[in-house]
Amino acid sequence: MAEQDYDDVDSGENGSINFDFKGFLFKVLNLWKFVLVCIGLALIIAYFINVRKQNVYKLDSLISVESDQNPFFTANTSISFNWGGVSGKMGKTITTLQTRTHNEKVVDSLKSYMNYFIEGKYNKIDVYKDAPFVFELDKSKPQLLGHYIGIRFLTVTSFEVFTEFEGDKGSGQMYDSKERIPVSLPVGPFAKEFQLGQVIDLPFLHGIIRERDERTIKPDSEYYLQFTNYDGVVDGYKRGIGVRPNSNSSASVLVLSLTGFNKSKIVDYLNTTSVILSKSELERKNLYATNTIKFIDSSLAAVNASLKDFGDEMNSFRKKNKVFDVSIEMTDVSNKLRAFESQQEAEQTKLNYLEALETYLRTKTDYTGIAAPSSVGIQEGNIMSSVSKITALAIERQSMEYTTRETSDIFKDIDRRIDAEKNVLLETIAATKTTIRGLLKSLQGSMATLEAKLRGLPEDQQEFLKIQRKLDISQEAYNIYMDKRSEAAIVKAANVSDISIIDEAKDIGGGFIGPNKSLNYIMGLMLGFFIPMFLIFVVFLLDHTIHGSDEIERLSKIPIIGLIGKYRYHNNLVVFEKPKSAVAESFRAIRSSLQFTLNKNPKEGGRTIMVTSSVSGEGKTFTSINIATVYALSGKKTILLGLDLRKPKIFDDFEITNDNGMVNYLIGEKPFSEVINHTHIDNLVVVPAGPIPPNPSELLMSPLLTTLIAELRETYDIIVLDTPPLGLVTDAFELVKYADTSIFMIRLDYTKKGMLQLINAKYRNGEIKNIHFILNFYKHKTNHNYGYGYGYGYGYGYGVYGNAYHETDNKGIVKKVKAFLKRI
Repeated sequence: MAEQDYDDVDSGENGSINFDFKGFLFKVLNLWKFVLVCIGLALIIAYFINVRKQNVYKLDSLISVESDQNPFFTANTSISFNWGGVSGKMGKTITTLQTRTHNEKVVDSLKSYMNYFIEGKYNKIDVYKDAPFVFELDKSKPQLLGHYIGIRFLTVTSFEVFTEFEGDKGSGQMYDSKERIPVSLPVGPFAKEFQLGQVIDLPFLHGIIRERDERTIKPDSEYYLQFTNYDGVVDGYKRGIGVRPNSNSSASVLVLSLTGFNKSKIVDYLNTTSVILSKSELERKNLYATNTIKFIDSSLAAVNASLKDFGDEMNSFRKKNKVFDVSIEMTDVSNKLRAFESQQEAEQTKLNYLEALETYLRTKTDYTGIAAPSSVGIQEGNIMSSVSKITALAIERQSMEYTTRETSDIFKDIDRRIDAEKNVLLETIAATKTTIRGLLKSLQGSMATLEAKLRGLPEDQQEFLKIQRKLDISQEAYNIYMDKRSEAAIVKAANVSDISIIDEAKDIGGGFIGPNKSLNYIMGLMLGFFIPMFLIFVVFLLDHTIHGSDEIERLSKIPIIGLIGKYRYHNNLVVFEKPKSAVAESFRAIRSSLQFTLNKNPKEGGRTIMVTSSVSGEGKTFTSINIATVYALSGKKTILLGLDLRKPKIFDDFEITNDNGMVNYLIGEKPFSEVINHTHIDNLVVVPAGPIPPNPSELLMSPLLTTLIAELRETYDIIVLDTPPLGLVTDAFELVKYADTSIFMIRLDYTKKGMLQLINAKYRNGEIKNIHFILNFYKHKTNHNYGYGYGYGYGYGYGVYGNAYHETDNKGIVKKVKAFLKRI
């Protein structure tokens, strides 16, 4: 076995990168307790998250957006109003619902910036209208923001305001102007008693508490008031309210949705936002009619004043003149003249309207205040259509000012459409004015002919007929305006909003959407499993130390000759002082395995065993001493040579000095007989390294050492060479030629995998032969050594089995816990 030659190496030796999945799996199995603890902690965290989180609800309502026709508007109605169709209203309605202006109206209506709480098991719970009292705040005075103000009822009519302040400054808000101002606070605990209905005038609270209808106040019950920043509340609802079309088949129906912790609060907000939206839409829809009524009212005032003046003038004339009769022929002439004058008055009114409209269009930028042309009798279709379109576009632009920047392309498009329609309207107005002026000129000629006929009457009769005509014309104009105003008022009163509520929001017991407790537990389980798995994976990838014989088998073809378990003792003489220990038995097993390999060597004389390692601290000296001891105890004449000239160690355990040793002999200062030290162990002689020389490598190449080894073979059965580490210096390679067999120490959980590359290369090239590994600090684990179910024939694992026959190192509970934590 020891002579076996290996010409090829596995992937670990030739430097290729392989992921040891089996090693990773056994690493995970080794740390199953750590994974289990992480899963337990994750589930505990998930539990506390679940019990501390409040339930989240989501409710919705349905509204429709239609172009509703006024039931009083028919083809016979003289005043026409064009509200447009449903096209574009869906987008405007969705935008309006998410504007700050709209949500401010809703928040102000519900006072959503004021909250009522009770103390829950883990946090404060919003009770909204379930609180048995209502706080009527004084909006003109500041209310403290963000602080819980306690209300403790002492009796059914008295209560105590209590709280505690850590600092003397706070931030308050006056909800009428929305202004925020600093508030001075009393530092420390605060409590003051009040009666229901009594004005509360504190630095941080201003208002009156009254009993809520259909609620009963219970003594010793406690509640909390909290005021929040108005702008923050509005912004929260603005971002929180959801608006979407119900379906493709009902494109004019919108679904409004909102989430929150209190279902009653959600219901009120959704229903209130629908009502305010419908009301605002109706006001917008009535704007055209309202402007028309205002225009008619202003015209009525002037006509009414004229009617009164002409009536007074007629009464005065009758008092001054006697009653007389005018001929029927002259009366007919007067009536015709009155008809022409009435027509002239109507056309002049139209002309005045058109001139005012032209001036308005040329000087104004807000076109929402235009009255209906039909209110003065203008029935020109182009004028009525253009005015209606301009007004609708102006209202659309006005409604978008809250959500769209002034530089937006949307505004540019609307302004372009308004300008185009305005230019068409101005041209139509100019043409209509020319037509009206021509008609007025014709009327004036007809009126001059009739007036000439009346000049033949006496002056008093002419005056009477003139006053009568003025009075009749004013009365007729008054009646026309009154009819038109009544018609406009009826149309406005009969208007209905284009926004109607199909299905109000209502708490019917559902709406729960979170927290998803099962999902939290699943997430906790997954995180509790995958996080430690990931950590183990990272540690496994970054870990370059050797942990088990399976890794050695994968990295090297050099056989393992023995295993040495971890054993705490005050010196290295474990085999001699603790012969029944498992470690001593391990060295006996190693001796048996070495004997098998040494006996295959045909050379005469003693056998030389070289012990080396990659770096310091892997148990090289410990192994050298105990291998020498175990051979000496078996009756073999054994000598232990300390050839680690750079860092000598073997002298302390045998209670000898390092004053004289191999260095003294190799430099010719002392004969070999004077550097030998006989120990208290029968058959064991030790030669320490001696003082540290300046040229250790040259000394080990001395011919004296060659001669010495040859002489020692004649005298001793076993020669153990304690050499320097191979990975640090090349001294040990100079000693390989003296060794019948070499032992390379590997300390598990300490030796780096890369350290095996050098020894593998020497072994592969034949520079080192008959070399074996000994694993130090070995721990038997069922999830390690899966490649070594049945080891290397001789003494494999004897040092760790059969505890009933060996001394054990009993650990207390504390040591076992520490060992477990260390493994984790």
